[in-house]
Amino acid sequence: MSFAVDSTALDVLFREAHTTHGFIDEPVTDEQVQAIYDLVKLAPTAYNQSPLRLTVVRSPEARERLVSVMAEGNQAKTAAAPLAVILSADAEFHEELPRLLPAFPAAKDAFFSERPVREQAAVLNAAMQAAYFIIGVRAMGLAAGPMNGMDHAAIQKEFLDEDHLPLMVVNIGKPAPDGHRPRSPRLDYSEVSTTV
Repeated sequence: MSFAVDSTALDVLFREAHTTHGFIDEPVTDEQVQAIYDLVKLAPTAYNQSPLRLTVVRSPEARERLVSVMAEGNQAKTAAAPLAVILSADAEFHEELPRLLPAFPAAKDAFFSERPVREQAAVLNAAMQAAYFIIGVRAMGLAAGPMNGMDHAAIQKEFLDEDHLPLMVVNIGKPAPDGHRPRSPRLDYSEVSTTV
């Protein structure tokens, strides 16, 4: 079966890509992060709500605070990564809908007037955008180390606010030669699909 992109692109984005735990000492620039976002912001979200938010952790002081709220097994790799980015879901995304969805101005009030509904929508759609963000990192020729092992409440308190719900931290950089583990097994198509 052939795809619309060549085999090299498939290797970079999927087949040869791994969650990375170790990186070489080469900076990741603001321009690279912006280029990644400018690509992945085109990912689909319901009603174009675009709830993903990025907190780019650059300063040594902020990195130290971040490391302190990561799970023990994620602390050293977060401290050593060239860049760490906190991905969160903006539960107040609906405030941007009149600008993002001008063809359907009633969406802000019609669907998202209640906070629990907004939070659920924000987390689901921001998680989808986060997956695209990881692919965007790979497309930039970098490697991603997404992690959920962290104190979510502390991340929110230290870096966000009550309207931004932390999803994950992604370490980013050029991978070290031994920067990833062997790939774990995946489920086969026959194990996950049902035809009705």
